[in-house]
This record gives sequence, C-alpha cells and structure tokens, in this order.
Amino acid sequence: MEHRYLRYFVAVARTGNFTRAAEELKISQPPLSQQIQRLEREVGTPLLRRLSRGVELTEAGEAFYVDACQILALTDAAMEKVKGIARGINGSLSMGIASSDAFHPNIFATIRQFQLTHPGVTIHQVEANMAALMAALNEAELDMAFIRLPCENSKVFNLRIVDQEPMVIALNRAHPLAGEDALRLEQLRDVPLVLFPQAIAPGIYELIYNSCLRAGIDMSQIYESSQISSSLNMVNAGFGFALVPKSMMCISHPEVTWHPIAGPAVTTDIAIAWRRFERSRTVKGFLDEYEKSAARKK
Repeated sequence: MEHRYLRYFVAVARTGNFTRAAEELKISQPPLSQQIQRLEREVGTPLLRRLSRGVELTEAGEAFYVDACQILALTDAAMEKVKGIARGINGSLSMGIASSDAFHPNIFATIRQFQLTHPGVTIHQVEANMAALMAALNEAELDMAFIRLPCENSKVFNLRIVDQEPMVIALNRAHPLAGEDALRLEQLRDVPLVLFPQAIAPGIYELIYNSCLRAGIDMSQIYESSQISSSLNMVNAGFGFALVPKSMMCISHPEVTWHPIAGPAVTTDIAIAWRRFERSRTVKGFLDEYEKSAARKK
C-alpha cells in the first residue's frame, strides 16, 4: 500500500468532501477519486459512501480512518526524528566523565547549556576512571568524554582543552603544617603520600609521582587509595597527604586542610575527547555549543 493513499483517504474522511480534500492536498479531484478507488480495491471493501453532497465513512472506513491517522502520525514523527538526528538536534549522546573531573563546575555548566539548546537530545552520562573511559571511547561505547591530561592513550583522539587546573595539597588537620597557607612539597618529605593505582590514570599518576619524587618525598611510604576522590577519605583519616585537582576542594572533610603548592606549579588539563573522523552531528553540535559558551566567557 502506498503511503499517499493513506494521506488522500484521511483528507477526504476529515473534510467529508472530495473537492475540499483535493484543494487541501493541492491536486485535482479526478485523480484523488481514482486513488481512493484503488485504495478500496486494495483493502477489498468500500471505505466511503458517496453521497450527493459529499461522503461519509462506512463501518470499515471508520476503523481504517483511526489506524490510518495513527500510521501517518508515527510516520511524521519518525521523519522529524530522523531529520533532527541529521541536524544534531535530536538523538542521544553518550558522554563519559572522568571521576576527577566530576567536581569541576564548568563541565556540568557546559552540559546544561547544551541540554537547554538541544532538548531533543538525550544525554547518557558515565562516570569512570581514565582507563575505562579511554577503552569505552575507543570501542564506540561512548561518543565523547571529559578527560584529564596528561594521558598517553588520549593521543589517538581529537582533543579540545576545556581548562587548566592546578593541583593542591590535601593535609590532615592534625599535622603541624596544617595552619600554613601555601606549602612546598619539600616540606612534606616525612609525610606519607596517598596515591591512587597507576592503572586507572597512568598520566596523572606519573605527574604526581614525579613531582613528589623531585621534591625528595620518600616514595616507599605510599598508601594506595582506590580512586583519586577516595584519597581524601584517607587523608581525613590521617594516612598522609594527597595531591588532587583544585576543584575537589568542594568536597567537605572536617579533618582535611587545603594548601596551594608553593614553587613550581603542578597542573593538569581538562579536555573533551572524541574519535577522529567522527561523523555524528550531535557530537559536532555539542562541540559547537562549547565553543559558543567559551567565546561568551572571554
């Protein structure tokens, strides 16, 4: 059955008149009548009663009219959905967020702005460690991800820097240096370092490890936490000190004090990563929205 038969039939049934339906459809009346007759032959029963001043639906026509309207509505919706996906205004976006990035306000502000301007896009957020995000992005399980650099595995993807963030020292309040403002890493040579496993974020691990090594910190006293964020729980409990991104200072721990690093800064970059040769209009739309947002803040 041709799709146009349904549109012709619905127009005639709704107007109750071939002439008005033909005007609405912008076709002449004879071809319209012929198409309706072909439809009736195809379904095997009359759908309309021809009256002197118009038409009315038969019992079969009434049932067919309800279904035809639903089919046309679904078809129209499907067409709009496909067109929207092609323009990047509908569809879905699978987005990864590194656990250490989840506390940075700019990330969720960017996501929120995109959601406001693209309400037809459903965003699926996945928070995970860097190693898991890189694997998921490579396997196309994610469309894009907010990651933290340095990250060796990120070099195979397109990258757009979102922010550069300094690392800060998290220290237990009971430590004699807790009352100081900025601290040099050298001042913590006798304090154990709390550090996450290298496997979950090798680049950040090496950045922290090498910075502490250069400062003369005893690297044989490392306590291992399960994640970057959980290192703060261990600092709060008195295990030692940790280096974490500044945005994590929003996490409240009663026994943790925060200190900028005096001397050479230790910094990380937050970046958006996506696959090279990505053709998704939704991904492109998100990146365009980010560029507009960044330009407004300048």
